[in-house]
Formats: sequence, structure tokens, C-alpha cells
Amino acid sequence: MLPPTIPIFPLPNVVLFPNVFLPLHIFETRYRQMVDAALSGDRIIGMVLLRPGWEGDYEGRPPVYQIGCAGVVTHAERLADGRFNIVLRGMEKFRIADEDTGQIYRVANVVPVPEPPAESVREAMRSERQRLEALLVPQPEGPQREHKVPSSMADEDLVNALAQYLEFDPVEKQALLERDGLLDRCQSLIELLEMKVLAARHSWDRDEPH
Repeated sequence: MLPPTIPIFPLPNVVLFPNVFLPLHIFETRYRQMVDAALSGDRIIGMVLLRPGWEGDYEGRPPVYQIGCAGVVTHAERLADGRFNIVLRGMEKFRIADEDTGQIYRVANVVPVPEPPAESVREAMRSERQRLEALLVPQPEGPQREHKVPSSMADEDLVNALAQYLEFDPVEKQALLERDGLLDRCQSLIELLEMKVLAARHSWDRDEPH
């Protein structure tokens, strides 16, 4: 259950997804305090993406996207100089209602953003997962086909991990996070991958000597 008020950690290039792990190195004074407070409490931190143009006001409170993902600190290492190495595990999405300016670090009043249960789209996900796996690991048809993606990996874990770890632009990842649940996110992920395959082919064709 997500509390109504959580600390938020805005970064320019990181988007967290539910049930995916995210290692972070915490060095700024305000965010060291944030981690300290989180470890003394419910260990929850909300990850949000900074909007373009954040550079001019990074030390202050530059605008962020309203949809983020809360994570729980599963591992924390306090270094001798006060910095932290932590690992977050994504929990659930939230929407920022407003911010509380009473702390040195950023704190937001948030509303959970529930997603449709994965079980409700399990049948539709069968063909979409096949399309996704074919894009990731193109393989010949037939009985000798090898599965490079573990079939035991749950659909939601696979889609969310790919959305977080593949080399997409941060704004593309944010768009994937904002999709309404597993099926929508998977379909958007496929579209992104298809576009990147086409772009790579076009670049290769253009560079090929004639």
C-alpha cells in the first residue's frame, strides 16, 4: 500500500518500472538525507523523470513528469563519507498531486495509479509476447527453435524489465511507464523496437557502398 506522502527522487535519465530492480548511487546532501529518512521509515522512494530544460534549476525544484513509480529500498550500503549505494525494487505507479516544500529534499503528495490486472490480458499477451521475443532474438521457424528468453519469466516482469533496461530515450521510457497496463505497454514496446530496427536498416542501407 502506497502512503499518501513519499519522498521523490527526480533524475534526468532514469525511469523505474514495477517489480524491476534499480541500483542507485546517492551522493547529493539532500538525497542522502532522503535515504536516511526512508531507511528510518517505510523505505519507500518515488522515482520521477525530470522534464526537458531541467538543467537551469537542478539545485531547486525543476518540473518533473507527474507519473512516477515508487520503489522500496531492498539493499542499502552507507559509505564512510556519507554517500549511499542502494537498490530499489519498483512497487507501483503514482501521480503527483502536489509537493510539500518543508524538506531539503523533494516530497510529494501522491495518488496511486493502479493498472489492469495482468491476468485479465493473459490470453492477448500470448501473441504479443511471441512478437516481442521475435524482435529481441530473431530465430528460424521450426521445432529446433531455441528460446533465448526464459519462458518461466512472467509477462509483466519481462515487459517491465525490457522497458527499463533497453536503450531507449528517457522520454520514450516515460511514455512506456504511462501506458495503461501490461498489454498496452507491451504493444508500445514492440512499436518502439520495430521503429528502431527500421531506422537501423535505413542507416545501414545508406552507409553501404554502391
